[in-house]
Amino acid sequence: MNDMNVSGNLNAVNSAHLHAPEQFAFSKIGNEASHRLSIPLKRALDTAMSLVGLIVLMPMIVMLIALLYAVQGRPIFVRHRRVGKNGVMFPCLKFRTMVPNAEEALLRHLAANPSERAEWAATHKLKNDPRITPLGALLRKSSVDEIPQLFNVVLGHMSIVGPRPIVSSEAEFYGRYFVDYIRVRPGLTGLWQISGRNDISYNARVELDMRYVREQSIWGDIVIMAKTVPAVLRAQGSY
Repeated sequence: MNDMNVSGNLNAVNSAHLHAPEQFAFSKIGNEASHRLSIPLKRALDTAMSLVGLIVLMPMIVMLIALLYAVQGRPIFVRHRRVGKNGVMFPCLKFRTMVPNAEEALLRHLAANPSERAEWAATHKLKNDPRITPLGALLRKSSVDEIPQLFNVVLGHMSIVGPRPIVSSEAEFYGRYFVDYIRVRPGLTGLWQISGRNDISYNARVELDMRYVREQSIWGDIVIMAKTVPAVLRAQGSY
């Protein structure tokens, strides 16, 4: 799939309908006009909240940079290529939580462990990921590794609330629903983050993303943000 613009392959993905859930029960809130009117307001709130968040969290960010440099060395940040609005790829920022030779370590691990190879194929996640450093595991458990994504929100790559940021190879799991996924910006938090994260099936993840896209509203975003704090404190499904 083209790394520069995933939407160029939508027709092939949509016709395949790979791994897509059979049916969703949506209770659509509002109408298309209300959604269109909320877009400028949503973007304004995203920008304001992310800037305030960066200002408030800057002392923590500086301390984390110093800690990561002392314990793990460089690089401090990583840039994962993720699918953005309209299928345009963007660099999703995170604090580095993996060993430098992460992909090589993953390939060796999957080759030696068939059961975990199946887990990776089904979810693109591993509960016991050999790439993650001890400090990285703590950052992931607390979701602190995702704080740099506030810069992505400021730059317009992401929203505070939205679907999960996915890599291009995950588009096939959305099947015909991928065209809906790329209608909006992926989010720093969302229905997936407050619903168990990695402890739920991939089809459930797709359903939550589609539910958000089709029911999105400013009030819904406020509810999700309010529920994010206890979800982060519980750390359920964070690995």
